[in-house]
Amino acid sequence: MSYMVGFGSNFPQKVHHRGPSIVPIKQDKALVTCQGGLDVWFNSQSPNPNDLEGAIVGGSDQSDNYDNSWSNFWQAEPATTTLLGFSPASPELYGGHRH
Repeated sequence: MSYMVGFGSNFPQKVHHRGPSIVPIKQDKALVTCQGGLDVWFNSQSPNPNDLEGAIVGGSDQSDNYDNSWSNFWQAEPATTTLLGFSPASPELYGGHRH
């Protein structure tokens, strides 16, 4: 499983973030209230209507399991702190260090 949204064939479909979890305004012009976002979109069983492409979520639990649900903020929350271990490895993963 990939913990980066949009990377590979098996990545998080329900990122705990308002932006990807609500339909784009270009598709539906209806006002989405805070409660409406929670009732209609957050509690939906469907994948995110928008991908948060490139976001890295928290990852697996101590048993190497991942619960792909919006309510699971421990694992499904994208955060900049998640990148701490990934950033130093990125140059090597994408072609090695160049001088």
